[in-house]
Amino acid sequence: MNANPHWKIDFHCHSRYSADSRSELKALIRRAKEIGLDRLVLTDHNTIRGALAAREMESDYVIVGEEILTTRGELLAFFVEKEIPRGLQPEEAIARLREQGAFVSVSHPFDLQRHGWRMNDLEAVAPLVDAVEVFNARSILHKTNEQAARFAQERNLLGTAGSDAHLLGELGRTVMQIAPFTSAEELRAALPCAIIQAKYSSIFVHLGSTLAKLIR
Repeated sequence: MNANPHWKIDFHCHSRYSADSRSELKALIRRAKEIGLDRLVLTDHNTIRGALAAREMESDYVIVGEEILTTRGELLAFFVEKEIPRGLQPEEAIARLREQGAFVSVSHPFDLQRHGWRMNDLEAVAPLVDAVEVFNARSILHKTNEQAARFAQERNLLGTAGSDAHLLGELGRTVMQIAPFTSAEELRAALPCAIIQAKYSSIFVHLGSTLAKLIR
């Protein structure tokens, strides 16, 4: 256990198991430790294969997550054990996550350039999720994070924050200082007192994602 009473966590990052990232698992784990992250939360697009492989390498360090594209927008989930396929209705995806005890957030909900949510769809899923991603370091339009934070506050939802790192250099750009947790339930209890340390990434990081797709 870290002597510090709080952990430093980046709740959104990708590896080469996402089509728009080339970050190798070993390099991600090494980088996460170098910058002082207390856990690596790996949230690849529509798969947990990379996160499971990373957890085999570092069982006490990696938290298995997934970013899931539904028919309405993207969800962000932590403590996932069974992969959720893309293309489901949001309610079905959330139900499958609930069955396995996962923590469910909504990815960059107002960023319509990156699978954001239309308001009526977001309102419909708000009672079904734990949280909203209130700060995403890759959001080009800063107002989208402000809208997300306001939406969460008005509906008494928890907030998550992360770098959405697709490149190694982005990892840890935005983190949360949070009490240690080992389960979705403990995470729900810890988040209300968490502190976000937010910093935007350069808009040029999106070129790295585009390049990764082209190479694939």
